[in-house]
Amino acid sequence: MDAVLAGVRDLLPVLRDRAQETEDRRALASETVKSLAETGFFRLLQPARFGGLEAHPLTYLTCVRDLASACGSTGWVASVIGVHNWQLGLFPDQAQQDVWADDQGTRMSSSYAPTGKITAVDGGYRVTGRWSFSSGCDHATWVLLGGIVPPGEDGAPADFRTFLLPISDYTIEDVWHTVGLRGTGSNDIVVDGAFVPAYRSLSFNDTARCLCPGQEQNPGPLYRIPYASLFSYAITTPIIGMATGAYQAHVEYTRKRVRASYVGVKAAEDPHSQVRVAEAAGDIDSAWLALQANMRELMDLVTAGTKLPMPLRLRVRRDQVRGTELAIRAVDRLFENSGGRALAVGTPIQRFWRDAHSGRVHAINDPERALSMFGRGEFGLPLNDAMV
Repeated sequence: MDAVLAGVRDLLPVLRDRAQETEDRRALASETVKSLAETGFFRLLQPARFGGLEAHPLTYLTCVRDLASACGSTGWVASVIGVHNWQLGLFPDQAQQDVWADDQGTRMSSSYAPTGKITAVDGGYRVTGRWSFSSGCDHATWVLLGGIVPPGEDGAPADFRTFLLPISDYTIEDVWHTVGLRGTGSNDIVVDGAFVPAYRSLSFNDTARCLCPGQEQNPGPLYRIPYASLFSYAITTPIIGMATGAYQAHVEYTRKRVRASYVGVKAAEDPHSQVRVAEAAGDIDSAWLALQANMRELMDLVTAGTKLPMPLRLRVRRDQVRGTELAIRAVDRLFENSGGRALAVGTPIQRFWRDAHSGRVHAINDPERALSMFGRGEFGLPLNDAMV
């Protein structure tokens, strides 16, 4: 795993230099994705039987943080594409074979908001509709789409599921014109009546119970942690990485900056600037350290075969949304302390600021939902949310 970390870190100067180009093209360059694949990054969470490394999630998340500190869009796409290899490991074996039997390097994008129409038919489902925000879809040949199966005539309740489709069953529409995360190429996926066999779908209820069909073939502890725990950290970690990149750029810039309002005085000598940078550093460290501690505890417990206590799962989600909040607060403080020159197109501070705030609007970052769940748990009230 150290070789993957080293390979990712060797890429950072190139990604940093390429960040503006990535934003301008509104998608990652194929060279970037190829270089990431060559480091072994996409193998980190992939099942070993398909050439994966089944690494500790913290190895994957550390790589994501580092990548996002160089280029927010690259870190974001790497994170969501990378976590899909873990999710596919939860699907029935035949679904995994469909994707990886001929090419173990096959990649998937996703869009989970259940905006399409799902109809149960013999042997599976008929899928139709439009799904937005599929980051990195231009570099993937399969897609994971969220959808709600309506209640059945036999009294079966509605079911929120993820559906796996090959690129032959969907089209990509280029609609990604945004103020932040511009380089992620998060375009729309359009499906017109594709048939999805039942084995290429997975219920969120199963992921919440940590009892998924793929665990039969992939029995390792990596595939026994909650979907909501790992996926939510796959969204927060890039934002922590963007705050880290903003911090690094701000410190380097401030060491050389002379404040216009104090003739001849270096900004680094301003005690107010010193306090602000200390506060930002503290927020970033707090966000990352809580994430690390929670993920270590999760993995230690599943490795030992211990059932995960609900208070821990609730704390994971609490600290996830708080981690995003802390990272955003740090980026805001750094941006406000950078002066007017930080507004120029091409400067890293304003790009990290825009990218971090764009990542913040992802639904998994809504603090009220996660914090309310934590509070209900503390008060002994029932929980009915699969995203915990």
